[in-house]
Amino acid sequence: QVHFVESGGGLVQPGGSLRLSCAASGFTFSSYAMSWYRQAPGKERELVASISTRGVRTNYADSVKGRFTISRDNAKTVYLQINSLKPEDTATYHCNAGYSQPSFDSWGQGTQVTVSS
Repeated sequence: QVHFVESGGGLVQPGGSLRLSCAASGFTFSSYAMSWYRQAPGKERELVASISTRGVRTNYADSVKGRFTISRDNAKTVYLQINSLKPEDTATYHCNAGYSQPSFDSWGQGTQVTVSS
C-alpha cells in the first residue's frame, strides 16, 4: 500500500527556513519521479517542485524558484528545503510520486508550514 509521511513543518517568521521531509513506501521509489505540492485554505492544491528519478532534473513553480530546493536520497525520502519564506507560502505541504501530476491517489496527512511574524 502506498504511503507518504511528511514532516518538518512549523511556524516561522518571514525570511526563515525549513526543511521538509517525505518518507515514501509501498512502491519502487527509485522508479518514480517525486513532487511536492501545497494547499492553502480555500485554494486548490499547487504543484511546487518536482525531481526526476535520479535527481538530475528538477522543476519549480515560478512562485518558489530560487527559494525552494527539492532533493531525494536512496532511503525512499524526498526533501524540500524552503528558504526566504513568505506569508504566502503558508500551506499544508504534501508529497507524491510523479513529475507533473500525482501518480497515486493516496496522500499523506501533510506537514503544515505557517509563515507569520
